[in-house]
Amino acid sequence: MSNHNSIEYDQENPYYNGSVQTLYSVKDDPGLLVSETSLGGSVFDVGTIFSIKGSDTARAGFRHLVYQSLQDANEWNNLESYLIKNWGTEYFQNREVIQETLEELKTTGLKTHHRGMVSRADGRLYVDSFPPELSNLTLIKKYTIHKPDSVKFLNSQYYDYKKYYGNDKFVIPLEYIVRFGVTSGSSILRKYSALSDSSKKAYLNELGLNQSLVPWQTFEAPIIDLTTKYEPEDRNISRQEALIVSGIGGELWSKSLVKAILASFIVHRIFNKMGLFLWDLKWEIAKDGNDLVFVDTLDTDSVRATLICEVDGGKYIVNFNKQAMRDYYIIVHSDWYAAVNQAKQQAKETGESFTELLKQGQAKGLYPATPDVDPEFMSIQEEKYQVIKKFIVEKGSGEGYQKEVAEIAKREVEYFLKSENSNLYQKLNAVN
Repeated sequence: MSNHNSIEYDQENPYYNGSVQTLYSVKDDPGLLVSETSLGGSVFDVGTIFSIKGSDTARAGFRHLVYQSLQDANEWNNLESYLIKNWGTEYFQNREVIQETLEELKTTGLKTHHRGMVSRADGRLYVDSFPPELSNLTLIKKYTIHKPDSVKFLNSQYYDYKKYYGNDKFVIPLEYIVRFGVTSGSSILRKYSALSDSSKKAYLNELGLNQSLVPWQTFEAPIIDLTTKYEPEDRNISRQEALIVSGIGGELWSKSLVKAILASFIVHRIFNKMGLFLWDLKWEIAKDGNDLVFVDTLDTDSVRATLICEVDGGKYIVNFNKQAMRDYYIIVHSDWYAAVNQAKQQAKETGESFTELLKQGQAKGLYPATPDVDPEFMSIQEEKYQVIKKFIVEKGSGEGYQKEVAEIAKREVEYFLKSENSNLYQKLNAVN
């Protein structure tokens, strides 16, 4: 279905400029924004340092597909058989609250801020279909973002969240991270590895796990952990602190956790149709009265989806997300990656911006220049987005694309194995 009224927005004065999207105010409707997804990419928080052809429309298209699915009660009615097939009936028997919430969503769908995709050709809004040409424009409802107040005590910094209490129509200041397993670069694995034996046990209990964490391990059931969203650095926090930080009260907070987990099953199924495994993803949620509204971007770069590829007798994890670019810089340009980490360490000690320290070091010849991406590797990344785009416009009937996905993955493994740092690649992504 499309809306025949064109969406007009203020292209001259962006409401917000970000590394992956620009937001524009909609003329005559202050409650709506148009999101324009960019071609640019950023890794290690250094800013936009590469662009991948076709990534803008692929990411916006995937976002449109996901939010359509979340809002569609039919999708939820079809989900239960997928859950039973992959996680068994015991998942429901042991988690009554999951079953109750799923029954609700079978009738209502999930509320989101997404209103549809805007055609670049004529500005029409496509609510539950796609325009003839995939666009990088989507229409979203605007929610207020509050930032906690900074509080200093002696030499320590704290954050006051009192402004959230009694307020409404705001984005909850948490990131909800749902994990179907643990990757080699996972933050929970890093935290776990640094703990003492007794603390490890307590941390596993907090996550709801009864098994030690090891790289590339899948969980019997997905888990959820939480971080702060609007502090200078995202901070992993306990569920007890997350409840207090949320500002929405215990009942609504509990519902937000359950809905984040269930929404992740919808995305898991989408990737599964492409032959990819979803390891983790992040959600942001807004409070709107007694409603929970899913907000922000969700695209192929904000999740971790992979497949296992066998080359020359070895098995390797291949990322169909931004992790592939992180691996590229770590493995192929290890000297530049080391400089980034050195600048970050220096910034911690001086309080200066690490990106400024990196630029200063590069200008003095102390650090290597930010490298260009090898055209051969970039071609592989472009092909990933092309196959995702083809899958999107078919509305998820993509089993036929699994062979193409596997062929692209094989090319990437072969690229890394012929690099000088192939041993590091195997350490990061080889699996038994």
